[in-house]
Amino acid sequence: MKVIKKITNGIVIVTIGIIHTQIALSADGFGNQFKEFSKSHFFNLFGDIDNLRALADNAAFEPFAAFWFFYFGILIIPLGLLVHSIEKRYKFLPHSFTISYFIVVLIGCYMVPKSGMTYFALPQSIYMLVSNYIKARKEIKLQEL
Repeated sequence: MKVIKKITNGIVIVTIGIIHTQIALSADGFGNQFKEFSKSHFFNLFGDIDNLRALADNAAFEPFAAFWFFYFGILIIPLGLLVHSIEKRYKFLPHSFTISYFIVVLIGCYMVPKSGMTYFALPQSIYMLVSNYIKARKEIKLQEL
């Protein structure tokens, strides 16, 4: 039980980021696209802006999706580390952050309903919102005493 108490919302977010990145690089994910990326040494993957416009009109959507799937996983790792450090130092997060995070997750769930956003991030964001509210209330009561 002590181990579970040490797991913060930040650690959960970091874990989601690592899993997201691993899936992006796996053979079952976007492994083939990353093999293609490696041929250019991961430099200038989509060329100039005209190539991006052509990509929007073309069936070559997979490389673009592969990049953003991978990059999103990388982006939420530092977010999780920041959340973890704030939770460890202050015991709870700013309520404005938890509400904002929840709204961002809801938008993601609406836009891509059958995804990890719905199955993993939504339950975690609800837990973070509720548990953070409870922790903040307890902390305020302790300060009043």
